Amino acid sequence: MATWDTTEINIDGRIVKAQIPIIVSASRSTDIPAFYADWFFRRLEEGYSVWTNPVNNVKSFISYDKTRFIVFWSKNPRPLLNYLHILQKRNINCYIQYTLNDYENENLERVPPLEYRIETFKLLVERLGKGSVVWRFDPMILTDNISIDTLLLKVQRIGDQLKGYTEKLVFSYADIALYKKVKSNLERNGIPYHEWTEELMEIFAEKLSIMNKERGWNYILATCGEKIDISKYGIEHNRCVDGDLITRIAWSDSALMKFMGVKIEDVPTWFGNVADVSEMKENGAIMLPNNKYFLSVHKKDSGQRKFCGCMAAKDIGEYNTCPHLCEYCYANSSKDIAIINWKKHLNNPNSENITGK
Repeated sequence: MATWDTTEINIDGRIVKAQIPIIVSASRSTDIPAFYADWFFRRLEEGYSVWTNPVNNVKSFISYDKTRFIVFWSKNPRPLLNYLHILQKRNINCYIQYTLNDYENENLERVPPLEYRIETFKLLVERLGKGSVVWRFDPMILTDNISIDTLLLKVQRIGDQLKGYTEKLVFSYADIALYKKVKSNLERNGIPYHEWTEELMEIFAEKLSIMNKERGWNYILATCGEKIDISKYGIEHNRCVDGDLITRIAWSDSALMKFMGVKIEDVPTWFGNVADVSEMKENGAIMLPNNKYFLSVHKKDSGQRKFCGCMAAKDIGEYNTCPHLCEYCYANSSKDIAIINWKKHLNNPNSENITGK
């Protein structure tokens, strides 16, 4: 887990030490845009929030005084539309990891209707730009009623409607055996799940790759946190907190670029002629508007899982707080605990921390 510089903040005359992250993740642990947007933007205005470490239950303060970028994670980020102007006012850029699944018939998650969520996706793209809303179909889960071909039809249904609205499709294979509480919850709720084998992963990857080309989507395909190498199908390992994407979006933020160690360069010219951009790309250059480019300096956060490629970001969410109540959820120990914590938040929505405790 990354460590951040600290500062002292004054809370009603009390001086406390607070982490002061430049990049914030909101959040892998819960759906802040869907359920806690009011709370988060209130805390942003207040300048700090309190976070509880899930390992040792120790509370710590987080200052937003130097925050320059936020990565949002959500299954229903529609509430963000009411707050994007606040980020703009504070010169904070963002992108959204938008999990847009189609498990309506199976009742595996409690989310708005699919068409509403697709509409939300498009509205966010209109506000933020195509590259700033990343489509995730996550996880890909197999059951007695969901085969590989069923999954592909679900992906096709969404992919056709998002054509022209996103650059990338990120997915993962549901690794149920890895998470004991997921396995327990699925069994308790009578979900007849199947584990993915490498052979099944390969079959799915090949068919998805063919679909991507045949339907003219031409999405970048990437897996999240997966060990398997399926690059032969044109599928890469994703970096969900991605330094290169952050740079593409916020390259004009000199303070953020300095923090990340990114140098924004002018595309060279010789005798009035612009350099061969295709050759520059082959040598690793990532092109930007206004004849600018940069070279990637993305560095994996060593505190993340072995097969996670994310760079460092301070996650501000807490486990056991998401009321989506997805059957495959790894972030809730149980539905009951999540609902209890959600009600605590509703009883004290102005609290320093997300659960109102």
